[in-house]
Amino acid sequence: MRAFTALALGALFGCAPNAAAFSPAARSKVLKNLEEMRMTGAGGAASPDNYVEGMNIGPPPDLPSLLLHNRIVYIGMPLVPAVTELIIAELLYLNYEDQSKPVTMYINSSGTTTAGGQAVGFETEAFAIADVMKYIRPPVNTVAIGQAFGAAAMILAQGQKGGRAALPNATILLNQPKSQAQGQASDIAIRAREVAHNRRTSCELIAQATGKPLSVVMDDCQRVKYLQPDEAVEYGLIDRVIRKEDMSPLMKPSFMAAL
Repeated sequence: MRAFTALALGALFGCAPNAAAFSPAARSKVLKNLEEMRMTGAGGAASPDNYVEGMNIGPPPDLPSLLLHNRIVYIGMPLVPAVTELIIAELLYLNYEDQSKPVTMYINSSGTTTAGGQAVGFETEAFAIADVMKYIRPPVNTVAIGQAFGAAAMILAQGQKGGRAALPNATILLNQPKSQAQGQASDIAIRAREVAHNRRTSCELIAQATGKPLSVVMDDCQRVKYLQPDEAVEYGLIDRVIRKEDMSPLMKPSFMAAL
């Protein structure tokens, strides 16, 4: 790419042997193609060179990257493998970047099901995120916004003690995993045992986070149990409800000053 660019520019400005081969129209076309290649990154060129604090920012705005730059992780979808992969990668990156600064995780997820209750993921997705939250050095503060259902509620409870919160109109739901087993009866039985194991693991994690006996949590997860934020505080899933009067003035993100 660099050799081609040098040759093209040399020909355009008369410092290459075949400079005469370029008419004014041809020069205009080559310059246009070079600009398009620079903007799109074709041939190994970078995207538009707009670096702020070492991070490439260009149109259209990459909001997840800007949030990550300020140590914010957002779960805004059901816990399918692609979502889990992204969240774990972000947590591991933030652990590598700085092990002393806290991470804030905002949760607005229906867990491993859709809003209508259809199973779309496995509980192991939530277990992976919960394990990585405990594995990394930085404390992870969790905030429920909108909804934290099922496995998402379990992740909410795994935040740093004292740093688990919810906005006033969030809804938190405890339930048990749903089986997606199909096929032969023996396969369904094997899957049913796995679902029962996952249910117990999820309840154990909630019990450890809330300080409640495992038997109580398992009974509460037998059927759906809706909790409003104040009820979630009483249950021990979160530590406080963030209301407008409790909010401190928001600090301007560090990258905004350079934009």
